[in-house]
Amino acid sequence: MCGGCVGTEYPERGTTCLEGGSFLLNFVGCAQCGRRDLVLLSNRAAGLHGGEEIVTYDHLCRSCHHLIARHEYTFSVVDDYQEYTMLCLLCGRAEDSISILPDDPRQMTPLF
Repeated sequence: MCGGCVGTEYPERGTTCLEGGSFLLNFVGCAQCGRRDLVLLSNRAAGLHGGEEIVTYDHLCRSCHHLIARHEYTFSVVDDYQEYTMLCLLCGRAEDSISILPDDPRQMTPLF
């Protein structure tokens, strides 16, 4: 992975978890060839591991195929919540949790 290709390493992305794609605003250009072009996705793998869905792939320079970053996205269901995480040098780090119930208990106001 190459810190010279990105503006900020592992930027904080809040709840934006990408299962595919690239955060191009953070791509400053390839440190190897100097070009700033679209980013290729390569070596995509998806599978289940311990009840957790894990998707990984590589971000590559379109011109010279230099490895910019490795992307990891996870999805799982914990209790009554869908849990999402993302970790990538280019796309950043993020977490999200969404209730599978019609009304999220965390958003409910107490009656007393």
